[in-house]
Amino acid sequence: MKILLGIILILAGIALGIYVGFWLLFVGGIMTIINAIKADPVSATSIAWGAIKIIFAGAAGVLSFWALALPGIAFLKSGLK
Repeated sequence: MKILLGIILILAGIALGIYVGFWLLFVGGIMTIINAIKADPVSATSIAWGAIKIIFAGAAGVLSFWALALPGIAFLKSGLK
């Protein structure tokens, strides 16, 4: 049971890392910049916020992955003993 839970946590970590890093921050940052440029009074704050989201997308994705993968690895190690 611990092995199955460990595998599920690792797979969930992969999915969460891709979702947070790629979809929420990277794609969301690009969409924020595009919407800010298309607005009638161009908002420099929205453009800057979109750029910050893009810059930190990789780090947030990796941290999201490890938040679930580390407990998953611990379950795998304890289940194999």
